[in-house]
Order: sequence, then structure tokens, then C-alpha cells
Amino acid sequence: MDPPPPSISGGRRVSRRAVKRTNYDESLQDSLLHDHIGGPRRRNRRNLTAAERQSETETEAMIAVSLGFPIDSLLDAEVSAGVVDLTDDGAAQNDYIVVRNHILAQWRSNVRSYLSKPEIRETVSRQYDHLISSAYDFLLEHGYINFGVSPAIRAQLPDEQDKGSVIIIGSGLAGLAAARQLLSFGFKVLILEGRDRPGGRVFTTKMGKNHNSASVDLGGSVITGIHANPLGVLSRQLGIPLHNIRDSCPLFWPDGTAVDQRMDAEVDLVFNKLLENAARLREVLGESANDISLGSAIERLQKLYGVARKIEQRELLDWHLANLEYANAGNLSDLSLAHWDQDDPYEMGGDHCFLAGGNWRLIHALCEDVPILYKKTVTRIAYGEGGVEVVVVGGQIFQADMVLCTVPLGVLKSGTIKFDPELPPQKLQAIDRLGFGLLNKVAMIFPCVFWGEEIDTFGCLSKERTKREASLNFEQSNPLTSLHHVLSILRGIYGPRGVSVPDPIQTICTRWGDDPLSRGSYSHVKVGSSGNDYNVLAENVKGRLFFAGEATNREYPATMHGAFLSGLREASCILQTWREQFVNKSISKRFLQKNLRLCSDILVDLFRRPDLEFGIYSFVFDPFTTDDLNAMGLMRITFGNFKYEDSRKHSLNEKLNGHCQLSELQDQEFHLFACVSREGAHQVKLVSGDDKARLHFLSKKFGLQLMGFSDTCNLSHSLIVDISCARKNHYRKLRTMHHKVHL
Repeated sequence: MDPPPPSISGGRRVSRRAVKRTNYDESLQDSLLHDHIGGPRRRNRRNLTAAERQSETETEAMIAVSLGFPIDSLLDAEVSAGVVDLTDDGAAQNDYIVVRNHILAQWRSNVRSYLSKPEIRETVSRQYDHLISSAYDFLLEHGYINFGVSPAIRAQLPDEQDKGSVIIIGSGLAGLAAARQLLSFGFKVLILEGRDRPGGRVFTTKMGKNHNSASVDLGGSVITGIHANPLGVLSRQLGIPLHNIRDSCPLFWPDGTAVDQRMDAEVDLVFNKLLENAARLREVLGESANDISLGSAIERLQKLYGVARKIEQRELLDWHLANLEYANAGNLSDLSLAHWDQDDPYEMGGDHCFLAGGNWRLIHALCEDVPILYKKTVTRIAYGEGGVEVVVVGGQIFQADMVLCTVPLGVLKSGTIKFDPELPPQKLQAIDRLGFGLLNKVAMIFPCVFWGEEIDTFGCLSKERTKREASLNFEQSNPLTSLHHVLSILRGIYGPRGVSVPDPIQTICTRWGDDPLSRGSYSHVKVGSSGNDYNVLAENVKGRLFFAGEATNREYPATMHGAFLSGLREASCILQTWREQFVNKSISKRFLQKNLRLCSDILVDLFRRPDLEFGIYSFVFDPFTTDDLNAMGLMRITFGNFKYEDSRKHSLNEKLNGHCQLSELQDQEFHLFACVSREGAHQVKLVSGDDKARLHFLSKKFGLQLMGFSDTCNLSHSLIVDISCARKNHYRKLRTMHHKVHL
């Protein structure tokens, strides 16, 4: 979810300037870039004059700066990646920067296409081939080029996933961005989503009836700053126009009288002076400012300078302060004086916009080609050297090489997901220190635009300061009470002006704080916290457990694009980690295949002596967990007489819907496997009826995915080895006891 719609400057205040044009078409960026660099693909730099080449180099440098790159140096990530030799006199670095900026500008000139290395080589001298490869690979793997949802980019997804497996928890912007990148890198990806829809805190719904209807964003709604914004890139790829949110924001007193513009300007100046003096105060206080709230500092400064003494001035100043709280989804008394605005230097430039038809259009496009399982609420994440295991409500378990957790900060704070082992202390402390605020909406659709079409926003002052904390009480209120309260405000404003406010056709009141899958709206820097806590939250644990989401993005927290960029970031981190673990350690494909065969042999040996067996079902468990009903084990289902190793996953639903009937398997003996708990195994045994009835039960109760030998060994390697080792130790103890008895 995002800060307030109007343009934000000087911290997070609302700037109410002259009205600009209503519609903003992101595709105009194409024309702008074409004017500078010439058409959907660049002219050959080799054919340019020295003056033309210098002009283009400067233009490309400005494009790179707008995307967050330093104008004459490398990103820390580029230095870490070793993109260029830094031991020379600096000439190689300068050449690299020129080539890098050239690649960035060329893709940005046509984001609907896939930019390849050969296309770059056609426009740059051959002497820089090594820099082309270095810059191109870095930009591709870090999500600066060739990302998104256009058909040309989707067509580049590899046919086979030859790298590791990743489970992603959450199908919000962070999870979807990461999933698409990882799929393009060649990873096996599966998203587990607790809701029955994708998007997370981005949720568009259709309100109204027939011709009186509209798409309404109940969660994240505003693209905050269109310049260099990746969501703007997605809208260009999809050809979706954007609506520029105009800066005009008239204010009204509770009786409907418009606030005098002169007084408005005076108090607006006072508000900004208070923020400026608060910034000076924190500089004077130094580290002591870490324990002081922005709210207490502003109150002291207000008393010190004796400003806004009149009732009207105080109410108008309160509106500005409330708007600041709205932007941060938190009370000023909670915001850190030292760090509340630490992300201001990174703010995206350009207009704030709404996406025509709602942000669901982006979510829908990002979901294409991405495997997602819905209604899978995660309760436990175990991680270690052997991989990761993710348990969902109902006991179903999923295994992979790595897991990316994109749940909101509020969910992490609630402790509903158990981590095994527990998260490192510094990460737990960062989760506790960061603030996670609450912003709710009363969405209403009316039969007519009674407020006029010349404005996008307006405000109403309040005589009661306590109403600045309305969101905290809102979720406990009856929706009808909230509806009537909003209507009374609207009619108080427009009634005296002779405008009739009709009853709404439909109303929706959000409850993001009560939502167990969000527990709030978006993050802020609370007293005692700092921007570094965002970095700590973003750190991976043991190269197995990764984190993404707006609350892991120090530069762009509390924004939709911040969530999206964090997903691209973690996809790159996962790729680098996979290389370090599997490639840089020289684990050859032959070695992996040998281990797969070894694991397969262990699996066969385990089921020679199953712990539980009935019908076509066999189960094996760790013998030291006999009293733990939640302990996970392996289930094997045997079909027919012919042994067949199938590496594909088989859905129980497919079997029961006629795609793989039991009668068709009777002439072929082969085994399919799944992970189940002890309790689940006993529940299967108690099912009355035949083996097919038990399959129905497994499908309905657990929604299990059956796997062949290869996938079982790949995804359940750690569980197989653990059970095998435990059995050996158990039998060794039994033999020792038997020997002692005979002695």
C-alpha cells in the first residue's frame, strides 16, 4: 500500500499546486526516449560523429541516473560482482559505465521487446565486447533490463528448469516479481498463497452495477512517482494508460466553508518550517534523536515558536499533521525523529498516478505462466543444509532448495509463522523495532460525480485531534456507522453549496489490521528503529531462507514499486547463492546424478521394512519420533506389477478425474510418493472403503502432490537421509541391547 495520492515533497506533505492535465500516458516515455536515441532500436554508435556520440552519452547517463545509478561510479553491487577491473587507471571503469548506460537506455527505449547481446554488439565497437558481456549480464540478472510481462519477454522463458527449486510464500508484487525472474533464470518455482486470490495488499474489486460501476483499489492504489518506476514499465508493456493525480486539493471546514487560500498558504508554510526545524533539531541532538518521536519534537517546536495559536490555524495545522500520518500509516508519536524520512533521497520523480482499470491488471499479467497454489497458509518454515521444508495449515509439506518469504511485516510480527531454527536475534530485533501502520478505506461508488471532475482529492478539517487516530478504532466500528459518518462529512461539505449528495450504490470498508494475512498496511521507521532495519530484514539466512517485500526495501519502503523491486533483488540473490553453492563449489552434473541414484537406492531400501502398511499404501518414519503425531514421514503408493520410475508430479485430482484411473495402472507396477505426518497416515488407514476411497480422502483432506523417484529424491532428499540415518542408529541400539541381554 502506498502513501497518499497527491504529490509528495518536503518530507511527505501534500503539495497542492495548479491543476495539470488529467491523463498521463506512460507510453509517451517511448517517444521521449526515441527523440533522444532514435527509434525503437538505436542508431549505430560507430557511425556517429564525436559530437553526436558525446551528446548521446550524456543523455544515456541521465537515464541511468534516473534509474538509481551513480553518474560517474559503480553501484556497490557492481563492485561486488567484479564487473570490471578496478586496478587500472580508471579508464576501464569509465568505458564500462558508458556501455552500461548505453544498454540501459536502449532497453528503456522499447521495454516491450527483449534486448539481446547481439543487438548491443551491432551498435558498439568490437573492442568493448568484454564490457558488453559484463554489463549485460549484470543488468539482466539484477532486473534492470528484460523484466516484465510483454510477450517478447515471456517468450524467452526457458523450456527446462535446470537450476534449483524455490518455494515463494505470498503472491503479492514481491513474490510475483521474484517468481518471474527465477523462472527466466531456469529455477523451479512454486508460490504458496494463503488467500484465494493473488495480489496480497494489492486488491482491485469491481463495485456498482451495470453502467454505474468502477474498479476500485482497496489496498495499494497509487504509483508514487512514474519516472524510472518499474510499474510504469509494466503499464507500458501492457499498453495501459495512467491517470495523473492532480495536485489541486481544496480544503473545507466541517460546515462546508472553503478554507481561505491565504490562511491555507500561511499554515502550509508553518507546517514545512516545523519539519525543517525538526530536521535541524535531530542534527543537533545526534544519537539522542533516536529515542525521540517526530510528534513530540513538532509539539515542542510549535510551543517554542508560538505558531498556530488561533483555533482555525490549529485545526488547519492538524490537517497537515494528519496527512503526514496518513502518508506513514502511523501516528507522529510513533515515528522516529531521527529516521522517519530516511528514504526521501531515493523518492521516484514524476507524477503520481492511478492505473486505468486498477492495479489488478498488473497482478493478472504477472501471474501468467507462474505456478500458484491458493489457500495454502504457511505455519512453519524449516531450513538447513539439506534444503527447506514449508508446512501449511492441514499439515501438507513442501520441500525445495530455498524459500523466499514475502509475507507482510505485520505477519512476521504476529509470530504465526514458526521458523526452525529460530531467526537470528538481529533479524528478530529488526522485526520488532520497525513500525507497521494501519490505513483503511471507505470505498463508495455514487450514481454521479457530484464533487466535480476538475479535482482528484479534497480534504475536510476536524475540530477533534483524536480523530487523527481514526484507523485504530475504525476496524472495531460497525460498517454502517462508518458509512454514515463519511456521508455526513460529504453532505456537510456539499450541502451548503447547494449540491445534493446521493446515497451510494455500494460501499466497502476495509479491515487490513484484522486480516490475518496482512495485520496492517505498510511499514514505517518507529522510534528506536532506523533505515538499517530494512536491510537487516532483507538479509538471507544460511543461503536457504530469503526475504522480500516493501518492508525489506530501505530505499522504497511502503510502496508498491518497493515491493516489486525487492522481488527482483531477491531473485538475483538466489541466483548468486545457487551459483556459490552448486557451481562455484564445482559440484558437477555427474556428481549430482550419482547422488540422485544413491538417494533412490536409500528410498527403495527404506520401504523394504515399512512402519505402516495396508493395501497399496506404505509409510516410513523416523523411529525416534513415535510419540510425535506431527512428525513428517514418507508415503509410497504402489500401482500394478511393472516398476516404472516417473519423475513427473501427479495430481491426485487428475487421477480421480479420469486422467489416470486405477484400472489403467493395474498392468504397470510403479511407485508414487508424498510427504505425510504420522497423524495423516493413521487418518488414511481409518478411511473406510477401498484404495480409491483413500485416494479421494488424500485429495480432499491434504491436496497432496504425488511424485516419482526423481522428484522425491530432489525435493525430499533431507527427509530421506534423516529417516535412513535415524533407522540405522535405532537398529544399532537394538542390536546393542540384544547383545547385552545375551551376555
